[in-house]
Amino acid sequence: MVATKPNLIPIAKPLLAQEEIAAITRALNSGWVSQGPEVAAFEQEFAAYVGSNYACAVSSCTTALHLALLAVGLQPGDEVVTVSHSFIATANAIRYCQALPIFVDIDPQTFNVNPQHLEAAISPRTRAILAVHQLGMPCDLKAILAIAQAHGLPVVEDAACAIGSQIHINEHWQNIGCPHGDIACFSFHPRKVITTGDGGMLTTNNPEYDRQFRLWRQHGMSVPDTVRHAAPQVIFESYSELGFNYRMTDIQAAIGRVQLQRLPDIIRSRRALGYRYHTLLSDIPGLGLPTEPQWARTNWQSYAVKLPIGLEQKSVMQALLDRGISSRRGVMCIHREPAYPLGTWSCMQRAACQCPPHSCEMLQESREAQDRCIILPLYPEMTDKEQMQVVDTLKQVIHEQECSHGS
Repeated sequence: MVATKPNLIPIAKPLLAQEEIAAITRALNSGWVSQGPEVAAFEQEFAAYVGSNYACAVSSCTTALHLALLAVGLQPGDEVVTVSHSFIATANAIRYCQALPIFVDIDPQTFNVNPQHLEAAISPRTRAILAVHQLGMPCDLKAILAIAQAHGLPVVEDAACAIGSQIHINEHWQNIGCPHGDIACFSFHPRKVITTGDGGMLTTNNPEYDRQFRLWRQHGMSVPDTVRHAAPQVIFESYSELGFNYRMTDIQAAIGRVQLQRLPDIIRSRRALGYRYHTLLSDIPGLGLPTEPQWARTNWQSYAVKLPIGLEQKSVMQALLDRGISSRRGVMCIHREPAYPLGTWSCMQRAACQCPPHSCEMLQESREAQDRCIILPLYPEMTDKEQMQVVDTLKQVIHEQECSHGS
C-alpha cells in the first residue's frame, strides 16, 4: 500500500516514520508480540481519544462489525437496514450472521444514508440499523437515532473511515466513536487516516458488549493468555461458547499508539487539503463537490467529486493515470456485485420490487454516485505543488473529454 510508481501522485500514503519503527522494536524486544500489553494500552488510549467507556482491538473493521452485530443480538433471518453504497464488508458482516441487509439510498450531497428512507425500510424482522460514516463524513446521527429509538432498534456505526471526524450533537462537538449509537467500529487499513497495517477497534459504553467482544475475539477463551501467563498458579481455561480468532497483535498496537499521537496533526492537514480542493475546484462547471453539513467536521479520509454529466468515469481516470495522477472510482454499490444475487439482499420495497437484478431503481443516487464519482489523491504529506498538479490535470482532462464529446 505504501509503494508507488515513480513520479505518480498516489491516492493515499500512510504517514509512517522512525517513531513507528521504534515502537515495533519495543514490541519485539518485549518478548510479547501477540495480543498483550501494547494492545491493552492502545485500547485505553483510543477510548480516551474518542470519549468512549470501552475500546476493544480486533484484527479488522470487518471482524469488528461482525462482533458488533452478534452483540446486539442479530440472528439468522433477521434484517439490518443499511446502505448499498459502501465497501462490501458492511453487508458481508450482516451475512456472516445469516441475516439480510436491507439497502436504502443515500443523500447525494454527503454520500451517506438518507434518513428519510429509513422508516420505509423497517419491518417486523428488522433488528438493527447499520449506519456508515462514508469517506469519513459523519452521517446524520441525530435523525438516525431518533428513528431507531422510536422503533427500539440498536444502532451500529460503521466508522471505518471516520476516526477524528466530529459531529455537533447534544449541543456539543463530539468525536465519532463516543459512540452515539450502541457500538462504533473503526478500521486501521493503510488507506485509512491512521493505520496499523490492518486492524480494527470497537467502542461502546456498554460493559456487557465489551465483555462479549473480548471473549469472542479470542476463541471464547474464559481466561485470557495474558492472565494465565502472569498467574502464580497453573490455570486451565475453558471454552463455553463459539469464538473467533479476531485478535490484534502487540506489533500492530505499538504502531497504532504512535499513529494515535499523530492523529491531531493528521486531521489538521487533511482538513486543510480538503478545503483547498474546494477552493481550487469550485470553478469547474458541472463538477459536484462533497458537502460538509454545518453539524459535521469530516477528516476528509477521501475527497470524492462527481464528474459533469456525459463524461465517462473510466476514461477520465485513465487520462489522469496517464498523466501521473492516481484516482479511485466512486464507492461501490454492494447490490451490483456478483456476490450479492437477488435473495441475499433487498431494498426497502422488498418482495414488491420489480427492478432488474443489480439495477434497483430505489437505489438510484447510490448507483449514480458509484458511476460518476472519482476519489482524488489526499494524504497528510501532500504538498501544495502536488495538489495543484492534481487540480490542473483534472481541469485539463475534463476540458479535453468535454471537447471530444462535443465533436
